Amino acid sequence: MSSVTDQALALWGMAGATCTLAAAAQGGISVPAPVPSTSGEVLHIIGAIQIDMLTWLEGAPMLHPDPAQFHALGHMLARLHRVSDGWTPPRGFTRCAWDRAGLLGDAPLWGRFWDHPDLDTADRALFSRLRARADTDLERLEPALDYGLIHADPVPENILIAGSRQHLIDFDDGGYGFRLFDLATALLKHRDAPDYPALLHALVAGYRTLRPLDTRALDLFMVLRAATYVGWIVPRRDEDGAQARSARFVTATRMLAQAYLDA
Repeated sequence: MSSVTDQALALWGMAGATCTLAAAAQGGISVPAPVPSTSGEVLHIIGAIQIDMLTWLEGAPMLHPDPAQFHALGHMLARLHRVSDGWTPPRGFTRCAWDRAGLLGDAPLWGRFWDHPDLDTADRALFSRLRARADTDLERLEPALDYGLIHADPVPENILIAGSRQHLIDFDDGGYGFRLFDLATALLKHRDAPDYPALLHALVAGYRTLRPLDTRALDLFMVLRAATYVGWIVPRRDEDGAQARSARFVTATRMLAQAYLDA
């Protein structure tokens, strides 16, 4: 592991917008690099405000991927997980945990999705059933699941396409979590695409070019990822367009929850 990788991975442990992972060229991950200030620091905190700067990356969001792009994305996520597994965190390194408590505990990272104030009685009961069932299932499965540092937000807007190259940005939510959570996040917004089966196959195949991957719990992480957005939108319900987004998040989680509980 090069010093470039060590320095960049250390940034993952910083708060806010400076949670950025940069990998060495041999790691094959293209991400923004921190730009130090004149004092040599990469993060300045003034009161409650964090200030940092990252290098610019050219590209367009991967909004409508094809299977070849998803194969490359799977390969990149596997590289990211492999690089992080080979890195020794510095003393004092802390990050959030997308673990069972962080997803389903009394105070999840992105909020109590089952307590969304706009849920009707049926959805509130459905989401509470989902929480209980998912907690039981994840408790049983978690000892065998691959767990470590993850990006946690490889959504279309955070994957930039520049020709044949992909850039990965926005590590704000990066932390410890189940590796399937990264794949579920990449897949979720494309689940209604006509070629979704091909995208799923390509993502998994691309990942397996570098690392083994057991996908038997993928449906669980798909519904958990959907549910996080229901919790996330609650404190943002007064923002422009939030009501429509909230309705979409609830609808998606309802559909996935019903399918999961009925399986």
